[in-house]
Amino acid sequence: MAEKQLYEVSGPEYVASAESPVDRKDRNIGEAAEIYGDIQTAEHYGYVTRGLKSRHIQFIALGGTIGTGLFLGIGSAFTTAGPLSVLLGYTFTGFAIFAMMQCLGEMATWLPLPGAIPQFCSRYVDDAMGFAVGWNNWYNSAITLCAEISAASIVIGFWNDDINVAAWISIIIVVVLCLNIFAVSIYGEAEFIFASIKIVTIVGLLILALVLDLGGGPNHDRLGFRYWKHPGAMKEYKSKGDLGRFLGLFSTLVNAAFSYGGVEMVAVAAGEAENPRKNIPKAVRRVFWRILFFYVLGSLAIGVLVPYNDAKLLGAQAAGAPGAARSPWVIAIYRSGIKVLPSIINAVILTSASSSANAFLYTGSRYLFALAQDKQAPRFLLKCSRTGVPYYCVGITASISLLTYLSCSSGANKVFSWFQNLVTIANLFTWISILIAYLRFHKALQAQGVDRNTLVFKSRWQPYTAWFALIYFLVIILFNGWAVFVHGDWNVSDFLVAYIGIPIYLGLYAFWKIVKRTKFVKPEEADIYSGKAILDEEDSKWPEQVPRNFIEKIWFWIA
Repeated sequence: MAEKQLYEVSGPEYVASAESPVDRKDRNIGEAAEIYGDIQTAEHYGYVTRGLKSRHIQFIALGGTIGTGLFLGIGSAFTTAGPLSVLLGYTFTGFAIFAMMQCLGEMATWLPLPGAIPQFCSRYVDDAMGFAVGWNNWYNSAITLCAEISAASIVIGFWNDDINVAAWISIIIVVVLCLNIFAVSIYGEAEFIFASIKIVTIVGLLILALVLDLGGGPNHDRLGFRYWKHPGAMKEYKSKGDLGRFLGLFSTLVNAAFSYGGVEMVAVAAGEAENPRKNIPKAVRRVFWRILFFYVLGSLAIGVLVPYNDAKLLGAQAAGAPGAARSPWVIAIYRSGIKVLPSIINAVILTSASSSANAFLYTGSRYLFALAQDKQAPRFLLKCSRTGVPYYCVGITASISLLTYLSCSSGANKVFSWFQNLVTIANLFTWISILIAYLRFHKALQAQGVDRNTLVFKSRWQPYTAWFALIYFLVIILFNGWAVFVHGDWNVSDFLVAYIGIPIYLGLYAFWKIVKRTKFVKPEEADIYSGKAILDEEDSKWPEQVPRNFIEKIWFWIA
């Protein structure tokens, strides 16, 4: 197995070519061996190494981007809309997320490239869309990196708020930079450990919720669904009656979108995964269980443990209390009379925020690397270390984290709120771009005579699931800032935060469209083959994994 993995650059020259798909496929196969061994070409185009093992990929998929949204952010949605609205909001959004991941899994398994999403958009839709989504994704990852570092600094304040928050920000930045700069395997091991902690904690919290709900806590109070009756299952928001309850439900969708942010990371990691044609489909399928157990059951558990009008929860949110003090999980533990757990939960929240920051520094750097491969960013960014890390991309993305020092003057809670609102719409545009790229990819397969039944991973009920998710995400983008238009609640800053992402994305698209005069890609001319021959050749060389004992059989089933 060659140590250096090379990926051909896709760009306008492929799309504009009059070469037939069959000729392109034959040319690609014929040039594969020559390109694969050409070190000078590799140095020019950039290369990364496949250092992410199966267990890394599976745990990145299961828990890599579970950050503060599930532990802290869900509390604001809960107090705004009530338990049933939160449950439905996270469930509906979960269905759309799973549909989107099915689409992405099919494309990423066909052609597992590093930072693949911009390349898919360039190849199958329009080079201008690849430019727009690539820079949108990079900015999204960089700002989310700031959001999670800011959240981590807030969490530390649960134990000690006397030390200036700048000290904690500096420590966290250095840690996540070190985890990303040396080798992708180090990042993978860190995420494996972080994700394991988060998964064990969430499973433990779900078990604890069941025990407390049935009266197994120190106060032996059987809760049942009493809080769904009083104060109620759905809280009215901005209006009265059914309309108010519907608006409360709709308000949870934006919060859910933030919590699910980064779920597409498994496709970004596909370019550096061992045996991607086997490991990526497994990871995509397990996204369903992540959605069900972590988000759906998690939101249900909170709803049965805490009333949405709990005085401590409302007071902690109003005062911007640090860390676990405003987590509904911790409020539930306090109410049950358990004293030792809040600090443990706070430590897990700190781990989650640091882990998520680590993950978004990785994805941001790979998006920047993919942009350079597509000639949509400076070519010096393709320079990689001997271990296959694009260190310029990592360094530039990490430099954006310096914005987190705004927390020192404006307050960490306020800055975290800014960052959270900014990245949610960027997440939605990423998912919409994936779905549009898939719809064009689906047509390209038909136009070029590729039977989808022969694919290693074939997503279900297409293209209907793609259209469903696309419409769902578009509705959230268009109406996410509706609250500023009713009852005299107009606020310029809230309006800008809700909608600034739209002109950013469209502006990026229009800029590249005008400058490069790009054209929409016809399905019969879409470049679905460049680079595939190399990956197919590599695919045949991965050894078959055979479990040798009972423990390995269990691990083989999990990972």
